[in-house]
Amino acid sequence: MTKATTLDVPVGGRADPARMMEGRERRFAAALLAPAFIALMATTTFPLLHLGWTSLHRMDLAMPFMDGFVGLDNYRELLGDPRFWSALGVSLVYTFSTVILQVVLGLALALLVNGMKRGQALFRIVAILPVVLSPAVVGMVWRTFMLTPEFGVVDYLSMTAGLGSHNWLGDPSLALFSVVVIHTWQWTPFAFMVLLASLAALPEDIYEAARIDRASPWRCFVRITLPLLRPAIVMVIIMRTMVALTAFAAIFTVTGGGPGTATEILNLYAYRKSFTELSIGYGSALAVALLIFTLVITGVLFALRRAK
Repeated sequence: MTKATTLDVPVGGRADPARMMEGRERRFAAALLAPAFIALMATTTFPLLHLGWTSLHRMDLAMPFMDGFVGLDNYRELLGDPRFWSALGVSLVYTFSTVILQVVLGLALALLVNGMKRGQALFRIVAILPVVLSPAVVGMVWRTFMLTPEFGVVDYLSMTAGLGSHNWLGDPSLALFSVVVIHTWQWTPFAFMVLLASLAALPEDIYEAARIDRASPWRCFVRITLPLLRPAIVMVIIMRTMVALTAFAAIFTVTGGGPGTATEILNLYAYRKSFTELSIGYGSALAVALLIFTLVITGVLFALRRAK
């Protein structure tokens, strides 16, 4: 028999009360966490696993007799699909243009409002209103009230300026520009509020020292404000990029991806393929491709955020 050390035997033959209390706290924390964890698994993890499994099958509701496991054939077909590459290109243009516009306009508005002595609270309330609206509602408002040819507000301003009337949503050369404007209008207030809060938290003594050194406002902005706002700006870019890549409701309501495929982003193409053309397997492969693409871009942005 081996000798038990003093560390193995509890003092007085009893368990350590501190360890018992720590064990109870861990079990209690696990009990509190379990329902949320199970709900998260049920609503995210399992559907993603099912999506990946479906993408490996041919599942065509129009021809169910041909259904079956096809492995990576859907992904091979995807790589040779010109419509996929077109939708990916539209998604990139849509995402990068909206994110850049939101950050630039949001920062400009934040700098303007941060310098206001009065009316700042009212401006914040008015500016945040587009964010609280549903994207589908925003799309309907812009389609029926703002961009209607001859009767819409934008078309009226265009005719007043001598630029003539335009079919903003029916012209392939203008449709993508129109949906970019709609998305930018709705989500610029988000960037504005985040950057305004970051501006208000910047230390004032740095600017006092810069004024003593007779630094110009532009130099203060470039050398002080932008570097200090960098973490907030990068976080806004990450969050808005993730949302823009998976946008759906506003574009579907306004153009439905048309005219033709002028505004068909990858998310909308996956929806059309699955629920209009009834090719569930190939549509799942498109959705998985969008997920991978989003994760890659987000990972790159997070890497840039950690970089000095």
